[in-house]
Amino acid sequence: MSLIYQDIVDFLYDEARLLDEWKLLEWADLFTGEGTYQIPPLGSPDADPAQSIFYANDTNARLHERAARLLKKEAHVEYPHSNTIRNVHNVKVKDIQADVIHVVCNFTTYRTKREVVDQFIGRQEYELVLSDDQLMIQSKKVVLNLDSLRPHGKISLIL
Repeated sequence: MSLIYQDIVDFLYDEARLLDEWKLLEWADLFTGEGTYQIPPLGSPDADPAQSIFYANDTNARLHERAARLLKKEAHVEYPHSNTIRNVHNVKVKDIQADVIHVVCNFTTYRTKREVVDQFIGRQEYELVLSDDQLMIQSKKVVLNLDSLRPHGKISLIL
């Protein structure tokens, strides 16, 4: 399969749609078996997870567990589910023909829950690979560009 820039952008849009539609297990299936999902601490995008507390530092198995847990009624913070709108923009693709395609983009996620609107903004860094002619996520790092998490100080959804 020969990739073009629009294939990558469409993949990112499809990922955002899956999350907005709460198709979290399908989202988790976008990751390779060795896939990782990270949200480093605010203000420390290059932090070492062995030395810092991350909001998320998931292996493939852990992110599948996270997705399944958030779909259950017992996940009170997300039941009923938040309404979200995710925007992906300023997509920069580095070396589209490489074995590992590095992609960086800005994002905005709007979340409404119990009459409160939260906004999450920042940068997403991906390592994408082709597997059986399908794009897959080898790693996703969400770098929040916030000075604090308001009003509640936590992240209860997948960014």
